[in-house]
Amino acid sequence: MPLALLALAVSAFGIGTTEFVMMGLLPNVADDLGTSVPTAGYLVSAYAIGVVLGAPLLTGLGSRIPRKRMLLLLMGLFTVGNLASAFAPGFGWLMAGRFLAGLPHGAFFGVGAVVAARLVPHGRQARAVATMFLGLTVANVVGVPAATLLGQHLGWRATFMVVAVIGLAAMAALARLVPQIPVEARQDVRHEIRALGNRQVLLGLLTAVLGFAGVFAVYSYLSSMTTEAMGFGESSVTLVLALFGIGMTLGALAAGPLTDRALRPTLYGSLGALAVVLTVFPFVADVRWAALVAVVLLGGVGFMTTTPLQMLVMSKAQDAPTLASASNHSAFNLANAGGAWLGGVAIAAGWGWTSPALVGAVLAAAGLAVAVTAGLLDRTPGTSRIVAGGAVVREEQRTAVH
Repeated sequence: MPLALLALAVSAFGIGTTEFVMMGLLPNVADDLGTSVPTAGYLVSAYAIGVVLGAPLLTGLGSRIPRKRMLLLLMGLFTVGNLASAFAPGFGWLMAGRFLAGLPHGAFFGVGAVVAARLVPHGRQARAVATMFLGLTVANVVGVPAATLLGQHLGWRATFMVVAVIGLAAMAALARLVPQIPVEARQDVRHEIRALGNRQVLLGLLTAVLGFAGVFAVYSYLSSMTTEAMGFGESSVTLVLALFGIGMTLGALAAGPLTDRALRPTLYGSLGALAVVLTVFPFVADVRWAALVAVVLLGGVGFMTTTPLQMLVMSKAQDAPTLASASNHSAFNLANAGGAWLGGVAIAAGWGWTSPALVGAVLAAAGLAVAVTAGLLDRTPGTSRIVAGGAVVREEQRTAVH
């Protein structure tokens, strides 16, 4: 694999760390800024809103900017957002910093996925994209627990300072390792928007919203489930979150080669497995060893859906895959917000701490139904694929996408 993928993975590590670390720092931020934990929770929403709005906006604005320069600009904005968070004088300014840090998230992964696919020969694109996403999963194993501990001992501002340093290191790696990649001749905002209107792209985005909402219905409340349902002490929360991150990493490692071989079957299998694991989870939560195994499996099968979904929308967007790829991350963050909300509704209704898992199972099954429907509708004689060099062409024969 090219060293440029390492630069993309380092960038993904920083983005993943700042995205998820706020969940562990909410009590510290609330105490320091004199607000409640539920109010501090809006900081998570501010980042997610930034992702949802920034993905199409920044991708459109940067449609004519060379890929490498675009990646550097986006990582620069990410770094500025984290510095603004670190030096925020009050809650409102911290909200603005979190929103600013979230703006480049989706656009970076959208452009980064296209760059990763162009760095490798045909047949290895999904593995290249999965390698970039490994940085995101490793962030949940190492970055988030370490950054949480740092924030607890040195203050939450220190966490965002360290993430800003990671952003600077990522910019240096991108500048040194990523080759110059020109913008495609037909690349413009209107062309990208037309590609986004492709029925298969829209169904892929809907699959991401529904399927990944099943993951976040549980992940958002995993800390509370650890103590309230599994019977572990608070000191074990970091371990359980790390196990989830290990599962994510294993899922990303498996997703790359599987997606290169058979995209749709990998998507169907991961969504189906996700629905099964979520259904079983409430029945094994009080058996500690079984609950821990289920957490690893949940992270694994949940994150195994990301690579095939990313490659699917890039493929079906034909020769304008960047906006579709970035919008996929908007879909993931809508899933984050929607899954967390629905899981919270189930808990508030008195259905128990593990009830979000059953809500998640329904969402994953709905995502699988949409994915299968999209596959059945995709009966055209030709299908698009990304080839070495980054072009997207039409094939007359059905490929592994089906």
